[in-house]
Amino acid sequence: MRVNDRIRVAEVRLVGPGGEQVGIVRIDDALRLAQESDLDLVEVAPTARPPVCKLMDYGKFKYENAQKARETRRNQTNTVIKEMKLRPKIDAHDYETKKGHVVRFLNQGDKVKITIMFRGREQHRPELGFRLLQRLAGDVEELGFVESTPKQDGRNMVMVLGPHKKKSEAKADAKVERERRAADRRADRDAERAERTERSAAAKEEPKKERRRSENLDPDM
Repeated sequence: MRVNDRIRVAEVRLVGPGGEQVGIVRIDDALRLAQESDLDLVEVAPTARPPVCKLMDYGKFKYENAQKARETRRNQTNTVIKEMKLRPKIDAHDYETKKGHVVRFLNQGDKVKITIMFRGREQHRPELGFRLLQRLAGDVEELGFVESTPKQDGRNMVMVLGPHKKKSEAKADAKVERERRAADRRADRDAERAERTERSAAAKEEPKKERRRSENLDPDM
């Protein structure tokens, strides 16, 4: 934005500090009004004919815009799509492992692209992949939803799961969980330290046993 003396045109359409329309005025008159009002003349629409300028506190305007931009960035979530590949005849152990990864991704607020890879004659059995995707979607329905229904993509079948939890919420929950675990560890250390201190104090208070002289009937010994 051009401000004050950097505005080099003959006349401008002037807008007052409250948004009121002043009209088309000479640039010198606009600058004089800005100076008398202890404000800045700011060009807000340079492509208009004539350019539109407004009387405002430019420093305050820049500060408020920077605050809004910061708040917008803070509220933005970076959409990350993770991918998990499965075979249509996957065994139970591998399925549970893959499902665990999907659960972790959804808990983090990420989308997950599930790809079923067909090979050879498996390509003629798309229902195997469809049933597997339905099963997976049902197993994680508390954490995510089917954002893109299963569809054939060449020799693959693809489905996209979206998280119920937003990325910002997932980060907040993860932070709370980390703080809870740290608090639990501190509590355990404090309990162990207190127990050691108590044992040490008890050992100091325990009376020492007197050593008894061995009795022997032989006086020469």
